[in-house]
Formats: sequence, C-alpha cells, structure tokens
Amino acid sequence: MSTWREVLADTAAALNDSREARFICEHAAGLDAGDFATALEESVTQRMGLHVHDMVRRRLAGEPLQYVMGRWAFRHLDLLVDSRVLIPRPETELVAEIALQHARKAPEPRVVVDLGTGSGAIGLSLAFELPLDGTTVWLTDVSNDALDVARANAAGIGRAGANVRIGGGSWYEALPVHLRGSIDVIVSNPPYIATDDPELARDVADHEPALALFAGDHGLAHVQTVVSQAPAWLRVGGVLVLEIGHRQGDAVRRLLTDAQLHDVEIRRDLAGRDRIALARR
Repeated sequence: MSTWREVLADTAAALNDSREARFICEHAAGLDAGDFATALEESVTQRMGLHVHDMVRRRLAGEPLQYVMGRWAFRHLDLLVDSRVLIPRPETELVAEIALQHARKAPEPRVVVDLGTGSGAIGLSLAFELPLDGTTVWLTDVSNDALDVARANAAGIGRAGANVRIGGGSWYEALPVHLRGSIDVIVSNPPYIATDDPELARDVADHEPALALFAGDHGLAHVQTVVSQAPAWLRVGGVLVLEIGHRQGDAVRRLLTDAQLHDVEIRRDLAGRDRIALARR
C-alpha cells in the first residue's frame, strides 16, 4: 500500500506541477496543509487513492483545478465551486475588499447588494466580514443553477448566513421594489468579455459558464445595464463597485459619468491593469 509521500510524488510527476499535486492530495486526504505534512508516511486508503486518480484524470483532460476539487478559497471563505459558476479569482477579492470598505462606513441598518453573485463569493464575504447586527446582504443572479451554489455556500458561513437574502432575476429585476433608493453598496462582477476576445484562455472558454463570461457591445452590455440603473437604487451617498475588463477603464468611466454618478474612479489590480470601477450617487 502506498504512502501519501509516494502518491504525492506520482501525482506531481503526472501533472508536472507539484503545487497542484499538493492541492489534490490534501483534498483527497481531507487534510489542510499542516496536517498533510505530518501524514506523508501514512498509508493511502483505496478510496482516497481512487479519488486522487479521478482528479488527476480530469485535470489532465483540461478541467480547471478548482472544478476538479469542487472547492476554492476566497478571502476567509472556503467555497463550493463547479461548472455552474465562475471560478473565484484574486482580482475579485480586491473588488470585495473595496465594497467592504464602503459598506463598513455605511450607517446601520446597512443594505448591500451583490448583483450577478454566481458562487456568492463577493456577497457572502461581505456578509461574513460585516457586523452581524444591522447588516442585510442581497445575492442575485439570473441563473438558478448559480443561485443553488450560492445557497449552498451561504449555509457554510455560520450565523452571518441569517443576514443573506437571495433573489432570482436579471440584474435589478431580482430585487424587491422597496429597496429602490435605499441601497448603501451595489457590487457586481458582471459578464464583461467580448464574444470574440482573442485573449480569453482556452480552459476558461471551454469550462466556465458562458452566461457569466460574455456580453455584447464589446463586453459592455451588462456593465451598462448595471451602471445606468444604479442611481435609482442607491441611496444618496451610496456606492457602486464593479469588476471590469482591463481594457474597459475609459469606456466604463464614461458610462459612470453619463449616469450622473460622482467620485468616479478606475482602480488597478495587482498586475497594474484597470480592473475595478467605483462611483457614488
């Protein structure tokens, strides 16, 4: 019977990637990094070995590691992720951080909306990190499959899950009318990739949901919808925070200005590219 040290070495050789091999073996063992390090000489059960083999097979076939594992870390959360939703990415953590900064400044009771929530990564992070008292976070999506994932993830954030509300529908149509003019922070990572974008990675196009990736009008159609209706839903002083494509900064700035929003900013991600747009009503 093989030990985890041997299985780890074989997995790294098969994938030609020691980092991914470690993730897969830790996941199959049900151990975090520290505990796995102390279990390297333990025997691998048949069930665990088969799990590793299946994950390696799927990864070699091109499926993203996050889907292979069925989970991924985002800020302080461990999220369920599969092909029904986008994979949470580091740049989106920056979007969540900016939204969180503004939400913390909002007077209680604060209302935050995550439009097009997908896995719930942004909105659930806000619910988890904001004060339990005086906070309501709405998660919306047009995809019922995505909302099923978000509900499952909401169940995993403990007491903060009681502050989460879920609405199905296209953008603001998913929200109750009584929220108009009262929202403190609207945050969204809308589809912003043009359908003919030559820079889109093959594994993203092949595996992640097209509904959450692509938009017409050079990738700006959904951004324009979110921006144009934001003034009617934000309270005076409320803030809109958007993730955008790295070549869309100037166009989104114009959309925000045309919507008569103020304090418009385009901020960059860790790679120095335009990535986050924010403005205030």
